[in-house]
Amino acid sequence: MRTPQQERSRATQARLLEATVDCLVERGWSGTTTTVVAERAGVSRGAQLHHYPTKAALVTAAVAHLAERRAAELRAEAAALPTDRRKRRDRVVDTLAAAFTGPLFVAALELWVAARTDPELRAALVPLEARVGREMHRLTVDLLGADERRPGVREVVQATLDLLRGLGVANLLSDDSTRRQSLLAVWKRQLAAVLDT
Repeated sequence: MRTPQQERSRATQARLLEATVDCLVERGWSGTTTTVVAERAGVSRGAQLHHYPTKAALVTAAVAHLAERRAAELRAEAAALPTDRRKRRDRVVDTLAAAFTGPLFVAALELWVAARTDPELRAALVPLEARVGREMHRLTVDLLGADERRPGVREVVQATLDLLRGLGVANLLSDDSTRRQSLLAVWKRQLAAVLDT
């Protein structure tokens, strides 16, 4: 059983993590400082440093936290997916596309770009992104009901995720929803050709 101190500590961490992602989305990597995050979260600088001693630790923890939360939300949304195989597959692709245009994806992109030239951040982010990528792949396989033992299935699932990631990047500077919907319609047919054979 958790003590009140443990509960307060978890609540402080949650506020810090949420504030970090909000700052990354609104201010980018360079505008996200530990001082700004602590202020936004409503916690003292000492409390922030106690839980996350460096900016890299704070931002990677925030992305990991929200990736786990989003995966849980996607699994919960799966309960409402249609049972018809085609309709389900199409809704899965649409749901994943929404995840790749949401705030978590924007925050992750900020970190990817910053990690290119920041060795400390890169060292923290590379293993996290590898884990998140594996989990997203497994989740997609589960949601699609795909059998990766069949030839080409693993590759088409990964291609789906890579396509959605690329479309998410294209959406950053301008609303790309019309083009994205057109491309997704074509991709859904390609996905069906592999998964339904």
